[in-house]
Amino acid sequence: MPRNTLLLLGRLLIAALFLPSGLETLSNLDGAASYFAGLGLPLSTLAAWGAGLFETAAGVLILIGWQTPIAALLLALFAAFAGFVGHFGQGGEDATLRLMHSQAFWKDIAIAGGLFILAASGAGAYSLDTRLR
Repeated sequence: MPRNTLLLLGRLLIAALFLPSGLETLSNLDGAASYFAGLGLPLSTLAAWGAGLFETAAGVLILIGWQTPIAALLLALFAAFAGFVGHFGQGGEDATLRLMHSQAFWKDIAIAGGLFILAASGAGAYSLDTRLR
């Protein structure tokens, strides 16, 4: 498959993760804030707003391919941070829960890796970045 088609497909799949997640966070701020508070994050309501807005906005930027290197880099850092804060070492004595958190952690790290690649490669020909050049 040609490079630009693969970059578009990758952007669509990344947006399919972050856009719904951001919108879901914004539609359930109390639940997200409660989850963040349980992780020990300060200002959990503000963190929920910030995470929801960031995931939504960055997901849109990735989807349309505008400011892609910046959006991808910030999303990569966000995904790595979320993995470490939300999943690393979580699960306690429950082996099943530990496994679930371990898998979620490594998926977050892998997503960050893909986003670093997108930040380095750019959005490709089918993007606003290219059209606006």
